[in-house]
Order: sequence, then structure tokens, then C-alpha cells
Amino acid sequence: MRIGVPKEIKDQEFRVGLTPSSVRVLTEQQHQVYIETGAGEGAGFPDGEYVKAGAKIVSVDEAWSQEMIVKVKEPLAVEYNKIHSEQILFTYLHLAADRHLTEHLIKSGVTAIAYETVTLPDGRLPLLTPMSIIAGRLAVQFGARYLEKQQGGSGVLLGGFPGVRPGEVVILGGGVVGTEAAKMAIGLGARVTILDVNVDRLAYLENLFGSRVELLYSSPAQIEAVVPEADLLIGAVLILGRRAPILVKRDLVKQMRPGSVIIDVAVDQGGCVETLKTTSHSNPTYLEEGVVHFGVPNMPGAVPWTATQALNNSTLPYVVKLANQGLEALTSDPTLYQGLNVQNHSLIHPAVKAVFPDL
Repeated sequence: MRIGVPKEIKDQEFRVGLTPSSVRVLTEQQHQVYIETGAGEGAGFPDGEYVKAGAKIVSVDEAWSQEMIVKVKEPLAVEYNKIHSEQILFTYLHLAADRHLTEHLIKSGVTAIAYETVTLPDGRLPLLTPMSIIAGRLAVQFGARYLEKQQGGSGVLLGGFPGVRPGEVVILGGGVVGTEAAKMAIGLGARVTILDVNVDRLAYLENLFGSRVELLYSSPAQIEAVVPEADLLIGAVLILGRRAPILVKRDLVKQMRPGSVIIDVAVDQGGCVETLKTTSHSNPTYLEEGVVHFGVPNMPGAVPWTATQALNNSTLPYVVKLANQGLEALTSDPTLYQGLNVQNHSLIHPAVKAVFPDL
């Protein structure tokens, strides 16, 4: 199969769809890989490494003209006209938060497979998990930074100091993102509270963290009680294929202390905080109701060397399967089929169809 890897054009997105190591695996199986010039440089993979791995370095149009396109982030509007019905598109899509992209993919006739909905029989998300781990860890790293006074924050040190209280970190959601954020916050010495609606998950987190984390069942009353006390509020809510629910209304944000920080990792699914809007790595924060808001949807793009390799370790087996079998891979592998969002001018994934019943 001919596989194209375009350069990511989302603001300061330095990850790349395939590493040179992944390219070598594919070319050794007689597949042709076409890498756009400079696609891997931001992640530390120069064109020369791809050539050694057997790839061809090509223009943007040639990269996009191949049978399968392997990316990291969803296509942007300027790329829509490069997508056509003879292609397989394999990347993160997050369609529930982007009607315009959904409409175009349907119109194009492309077979669009989303990393984030590839689902194992036990419900685990093998292609979303590595980036969720990184995003969870970065949420605390960024949160600590934007609490600094020079960044517009309140000047709270999350770890505190002997005789001075540590910072309060409140995490909405105890899944992969929330768990990793808690690990980082605990490591810094912060006081950590996690809210979740899954009592089995709360029991698991109790075994994992013991008394180092306060674990609460997530209800409107509990959210209203803990959010105003947060120095750092992290949104870590995920509903597969659907828009994140709004859990924190504007009136509650108003009750937070001036200079507190909100990092909403759920922003690529619409966000779980009413006052949160999408930002970028170039302009990551804004102040609203006296609170610093951070809404960058491609957080792992800040650490592209690590994130690209972590992602490829998980995506490569599926890329190889698609390259070897073509669309038959979707019928032979139920896990991969769960990633199918759009095919033959139709929405396929039931969760996305529920978001856009008129499409």
C-alpha cells in the first residue's frame, strides 16, 4: 500500500504520524511510505532518517495523494480538498466537537478511522490512552506554570512550604487523564481531590492512592462544594465519541479565587467548563471571571519527541494491519472497526451519529 504522512499544520503541532522506526517496519513489508518534507523535524526526526528507513520525501500534495493517510490531528479546513473517496484516513478526529469537519468527511466519501474510538473488547482505548497519559501529566505541569504570578496566576506554589498550605488541585474525572494528573500533583506535594461517577473506579483509585487523594462521588452538589476551593481545576471528562458534558457553570467559575487556573483536557470534545474556549500553544490562556483558562486541544504537541514515539508504539500494529489488508482489516479486527467513524458518505460510529442525528 502507498502511505502518505503529511506535516501537521495545527498551531505548534510538532508530532508526526509515523516515526522513522515505524516507516522501516512498513517498508520492510514492501509498502511505500511518502513523507512530506520536514514532517518529522519538529519531533526530532529529520528527513534523512526517513530516507534511511526507506521512505520517499515528497511535497505536501504528493503526501496527501496516497491510498492511506496517517496523521496525528484532524484535518484543518485548508486540507479538506485533499481528501477523497479512495483514501483511508487514520488519525485523531474528535468529530463530536466539529460538525464542519464531520460534514466534509461525509461529503468526501473517505474512510475515516479515528484513533480515539478504537476500542478493545474490555472497553479500553488503546490509541487514546498514550496521549491521555501525557495530557494528564502535562495538565499539572502547565497548571503549576500558569499559577505563577508572572503568568497571570495567583502565585500559589502547588507543593506549598513548611508552615504554608499547599495548593488545592481538583480533578473532574478519574479515568486515565485524571489518574495521571493526580500522580503528578501528588508528586509536587499538592492536596488532590478527584471526582468521578463510577464507584468502581473510585474504589480502584483508593487502592492506588490511599489517603493521599480525597475521592468523591461526582454530583452537582459535590462539584459546587469543591471547585471554589481549587487553585488548579483540571477537566478530565470523557464520554466516548460524544461531546463532554458541562459540569462547571459560569456562576461556579465566578466563585473561584482570582488567579486560579483551569486546564480542561476535555476541550477537544467540547470541554466540561462553560467558560472554557479553545486556545492554542501560541496563545494558550485567557482571563475570564478572574480565572486563568487554558484550552489547548493538542497538549501533547508540546512534547513531540516523547509523544510521537508513545503514539506510534500503539498505532503501528493497526497501521500495518490496514496496509496489509486494506479495508478488510475493519471486518477482521472488531477493535479497529470501532474506530470507523465515516465511510461511503455516511456516519458509522453510533456515538457520533447520536451527536449529529441529521447527518
